[in-house]
Amino acid sequence: MAFSDGKGIGMSGILYVVATPIGNLSDLSRRAAETLSAVDLIAAEDTRHSRIILAHLALRKPVVSYHAHNEAQRSAELLRRLQAGEQVALISDAGTPLVSDPGFRLVDLAHRHAIPVVPVPGPSAVITALSAAGLATDRFTFLGFLPSKKKARQELLRSVVDAGQTQVFFESSHRIRDTLCDFQRCFDNARLMAIARELTKQFEEIVRLPVGEAVDWLDSDANRSRGEFVLLLSGVEVPACDAGRQSSEIDRLITLLQPQLPLKKVVEICVDYFGVPKNQVYRMALEQKKKN
Repeated sequence: MAFSDGKGIGMSGILYVVATPIGNLSDLSRRAAETLSAVDLIAAEDTRHSRIILAHLALRKPVVSYHAHNEAQRSAELLRRLQAGEQVALISDAGTPLVSDPGFRLVDLAHRHAIPVVPVPGPSAVITALSAAGLATDRFTFLGFLPSKKKARQELLRSVVDAGQTQVFFESSHRIRDTLCDFQRCFDNARLMAIARELTKQFEEIVRLPVGEAVDWLDSDANRSRGEFVLLLSGVEVPACDAGRQSSEIDRLITLLQPQLPLKKVVEICVDYFGVPKNQVYRMALEQKKKN
């Protein structure tokens, strides 16, 4: 069966990357439900979890497991089925596949073999947490799950001490306290952070507080150590005097690069080097170009 998605792809095999609820089953989109109903096969990170979604939709569909331990072998098998014209939906345990979940190998293979890849967007723990955390969202960095080893975890946290944009991490229940203790060791304890746990579920909590209060907040209720966590750390504000100095440095770099590189490349280099918003650099570069 070929599923027409309105893109005129025809009867060729299609890989659908389908976002599923991160907790509340009502968040499953109509398009996601229609896609799961129409495809020939569902590749799921955990087939037991996928059965809950299929039962919610009253669907009986062939399901195969696709997880970190069988990704290489299963990707090759799924590619063959896609090349034979089958329609395959990729889903993870929760949220959008590939975001700290398996799937990259299969999507990469599909592109390499000219198999259309169609995203079916929906729930994402990262975006859900950002939307309600009350921290800046114009620019953010998502760093996935923090390392399980203490030394590696602290090294990663120290690498973003001076970051000017919001940092987003995933963490599990059995490491959450150790991680929050590391936050207090690595960051200014007055720096704002947000803790989001059990998003969209019955015991959802989203709290914004100084880093120095995070462990006490966690310890004040044993239930707060349960579930899945998204941790968000506010960016460092640049003092007004430093902002002026930084602007001058950006201006100098633009002056050096403009005669040698396209405007787009100049902006990319400045954004990467200084960690400032792209529109700010673009505006500065345009102003320089007009003057010259």
